[in-house]
Amino acid sequence: MGIKFCSEGHLIVIIIEDSTQKKEKQSQKKKKKKNGKKIKAAIQIQAWWRGTLVRRTLQHAALRAWIIQCWWRMILMRVMEKKRRAALLDYASRERAVVKLQSLVRMWRIHWRYCQVLNAIYVIQCHWQCHNCQTCASLRGHCVITTTHLQFHIEIMNN
Repeated sequence: MGIKFCSEGHLIVIIIEDSTQKKEKQSQKKKKKKNGKKIKAAIQIQAWWRGTLVRRTLQHAALRAWIIQCWWRMILMRVMEKKRRAALLDYASRERAVVKLQSLVRMWRIHWRYCQVLNAIYVIQCHWQCHNCQTCASLRGHCVITTTHLQFHIEIMNN
């Protein structure tokens, strides 16, 4: 049995409850608690399962991203290797061209000096032939050509 007053205190409501009703309410509350525990346990299991699925999905996504990153790094390494090889070949061909050009310049300078010595020898021979008739002497010469200067030795030998 219960008595309830309204908020202003004017109305009185008397509720008479039967003991069977009380027992039913208590049993319903117990059932709700049991059902609430079951529902709460089911919700926890569902949350765990959803979390497992999400973690698995994230793990697969991370693995796929890692595979793509590895592939991309491999592609970048191949591109870099091709660039390095092209740069090396370019450097080697330029180096060969420079060496060849230096060799040609050295050869030209030596040839020029040789031509100078040859001209000098022709001049000396021409003058000596005119002079040789008068003096019966022989001429012996030695020439050394280097990249920086020219050495020329002439010996006049009398018979």
